[in-house]
Amino acid sequence: MAITTGDTIPDVQLWTMTEEGPTSVSSTEALGQGKVVLFAVPGAFTPTCSDYHLPGFVLRADEIRAKGVGTIACLSVNDPFVMGAWGEAREVGDRVLMLSDGNGELTRALGLEMDGRGVGLGTRSRRYAAVLQDGVVESLQVEEGPGLDVSSAEAVLAAL
Repeated sequence: MAITTGDTIPDVQLWTMTEEGPTSVSSTEALGQGKVVLFAVPGAFTPTCSDYHLPGFVLRADEIRAKGVGTIACLSVNDPFVMGAWGEAREVGDRVLMLSDGNGELTRALGLEMDGRGVGLGTRSRRYAAVLQDGVVESLQVEEGPGLDVSSAEAVLAAL
């Protein structure tokens, strides 16, 4: 069963890339303080994720933060090296926190897995966006199809 409004984000280990290399961070540490926008993608460098989803949040980061959001985080079931390279390639800087859920632990705990075996991806995250307040889900928009609509930066801005 998928996480829903009013639920608390589970505490699992995630990874982020720093100048010192991959660094472990708990999901509650990264996502559990203040107002957070978390969006997840099926895969770094994949067309919709790389050309539209992530860039939308990078371009609209200032507008989102102006609505009281302290952290904008991108999550994918990719390793931290891939997430770091993707962030660099898309010139994310400090606008979006790139989080690796390499083992899919948070994705599984949230009940938001996607079976991508048919296209060589294995088990990945569904595409979604959530607004969290102190680790509690205030809103959650999960894409039902392969496109980008309800979890876009524009949709999140409208919901804030």
